[in-house]
Amino acid sequence: MPYHIVLIEPEIPNNTGNIGRLSLASGCHLHLVKPLGFDIDDSRVKRSGLDYWKHVQLTVYESVTEFLSKHGDKKMAFLSSHGSQSFWDIPFEEDLFLIFGKESVGLSAEILEKNSHRTYKIPIHSEHIRSINLANAVSIVVYEGLRNKN
Repeated sequence: MPYHIVLIEPEIPNNTGNIGRLSLASGCHLHLVKPLGFDIDDSRVKRSGLDYWKHVQLTVYESVTEFLSKHGDKKMAFLSSHGSQSFWDIPFEEDLFLIFGKESVGLSAEILEKNSHRTYKIPIHSEHIRSINLANAVSIVVYEGLRNKN
């Protein structure tokens, strides 16, 4: 399996559905960390993921604490507009966990502080926006990782 896509407290069902579809297309495992801003059975999640959703390799966690207790020792890269390193510098390796925060505020200050040495950003070349849509950001990072493997 190439990578693990982790969404911490995602809020927008359409983004999660699209990311689920991307996970399947790219061979990644999708991890969702509660609380979710929607019901996982929401029709908007399934509509965005189309009929592929049932094939997505998916694990859902009750909290960040539960996720970290199971995977805290794994290789991780945290993605945030507050990162000091470019995502092009991520050391892409098999089974890397790519961690993304919720749409409204991103990753918590606590997570960012504890992981500043492995927090990366996607460059934005306009002062008129704060961040890139979550589904687009996940796509950019995952496919850069796949490109690096080839």
